[in-house]
Amino acid sequence: QEVTDPNGPSLTEIISSGYNPIVLKIRSIGKPVVCAVNGVAAGAGANIALSCDITVAAGSASFTQAFSKIGLIPDSGGTWTLPRLIGMQRATALMMLSDKITALEAAAMGMIWKTFPDDSFAQESLQLAETLAQMPTKGLAYTKQALNRSFSNDLNTQLALEDQLQTAAGQTHDYKEGVAAFLEKRKPRFKGQ
Repeated sequence: QEVTDPNGPSLTEIISSGYNPIVLKIRSIGKPVVCAVNGVAAGAGANIALSCDITVAAGSASFTQAFSKIGLIPDSGGTWTLPRLIGMQRATALMMLSDKITALEAAAMGMIWKTFPDDSFAQESLQLAETLAQMPTKGLAYTKQALNRSFSNDLNTQLALEDQLQTAAGQTHDYKEGVAAFLEKRKPRFKGQ
């Protein structure tokens, strides 16, 4: 339903029941979430894309906050995510001015990881996801957990968390397999355990 439909859901319902649960799930799920943007990522769509662990985009893609052009504020975690990715000055300007930026500009300022050429975008994005899926996924989950808590922890707390998670990672099958494969000069066969 249209947001302007008086019989439709309110903005609060759309955000709290629709967008926010998606962002929270992306940040809490115990595996890397890859977002591949091919086209214009605007408003909540842009912020959901930026909440992912690794965001890539086609060279022709673009990003815009768009909210200020209709009298709203950024939602879907944008006011939390974007300043952490690109700094307060850039985030403020992009959110208040609603400028549209290219994928190349987004990559240059650290908003996304990288761009792929349009003609190989689908293939390279899929290859990225497949590469992550074949890695020691338990270790990747621990890395994500540490990164998620890094902005709220002081250094001592973060070091203690790293110790705890490294101990857990060191007890996994994948750690043992990784070391064995290195010593035997072969490709590891990770199981996500």
